[in-house]
Amino acid sequence: MGTRILLFTGKGGVGKTTCAAATALRAARDGQRTLIISTDPAHSLSDAFDIPLGPEPADVCANLRAQEVDLYYSMKKYWGNIRDLMLLMFKWQGIDEVAAEELAALPGMGEASAMLWLDMYFREDTYDLIVLDSAPTGETLTFLTLPQATEWWLTRAFPFQKFAFHTFGAAIRKTTGIPVDKGYDELRDLFDRLKVVHEVLSNPAVTSVRLVMNPEKMVIREARRAFTYLQLYGYGVDAVIVNRIFPDTGDERIGWDKYLNAQRRYLEEIAHSFDPLPRLLIPHQKEEVMGIPLLSAVGDIMYGEGDPTRVLFDEPTLRVTSDGEAYILSLRITLPDANTSVDVHRFGDELVVQLGNQRRHYQLPSFLTYYRLGASVPTNGWLDVRFEPAEAV
Repeated sequence: MGTRILLFTGKGGVGKTTCAAATALRAARDGQRTLIISTDPAHSLSDAFDIPLGPEPADVCANLRAQEVDLYYSMKKYWGNIRDLMLLMFKWQGIDEVAAEELAALPGMGEASAMLWLDMYFREDTYDLIVLDSAPTGETLTFLTLPQATEWWLTRAFPFQKFAFHTFGAAIRKTTGIPVDKGYDELRDLFDRLKVVHEVLSNPAVTSVRLVMNPEKMVIREARRAFTYLQLYGYGVDAVIVNRIFPDTGDERIGWDKYLNAQRRYLEEIAHSFDPLPRLLIPHQKEEVMGIPLLSAVGDIMYGEGDPTRVLFDEPTLRVTSDGEAYILSLRITLPDANTSVDVHRFGDELVVQLGNQRRHYQLPSFLTYYRLGASVPTNGWLDVRFEPAEAV
């Protein structure tokens, strides 16, 4: 079957690490050789398991290892020639030594470190499942678009032809002993490997993204934005996880009626706006979830008797196509019945679709905010929304 990859992301503070760790623990308990990697610069994986973790994989329990990726450790161990190359190039351009040391960490290199560890594990086929406890959603989108960004960066940081750079680098190596020509080769190899990892991550049969959120307004809004862009970039989102749901007891004496009323609305909004993705619902645990017993309980709540590694949903729900100077935004929508009325409105960067008495919210790609809303046509389970060029100002 090969290695399966699950990537967990969401707004900071929603319990993303808890859900990722609980999933990894559940898979390990089911007999899967599992590795969980934290790519979040603010690591909290060791806190979740309540054990010390470092930049190399460490045993957590049977079938489960965990790792917190560290940029400088990874560069020192695997990419020393690249670091020397960066230092030399920045000093050559007149940048002082302290600034050059800081700049020697390439833009996106923290994300690249995680990708290259992932590349190694995937090629070695050491694990049945790799769980990525990713950074908050904004950084995750940077992580997933890294190969394109770094290719652009490379061509501008080193505008030499390969032959010229090798000639230049060989001369420097003879006079300084610094293997900058080898560093350039390593840098090019690094970006080639990033492209391979990108192909793995964007293959929905191998990699699934799971969006973690709480039933709160700003959290849902950020999750919708991530959902839109993940699909535009071609990544398979197979579930949303709604964490920390307070019990709706109906007892107003506790003084939480205002919050619980809002929670009901937000849970309904999540059900409609992320339809038809499956929703994994986790009630508030009434205590901080730390340690294997509590994580195991959360894993059981999330997956029941099911397999946490299976693909929970494997169809696109959003796509954008061009039609001359216009664009068509297509949304997968199941109408309650054939006579359901469909009304579409735009409010800034948000599209609101009214299906009878149901209201669904979608985050628009940024570029579509510069186009005006046109006709909307439901066809074969999809709603096609046309965006026309706005009149020139």
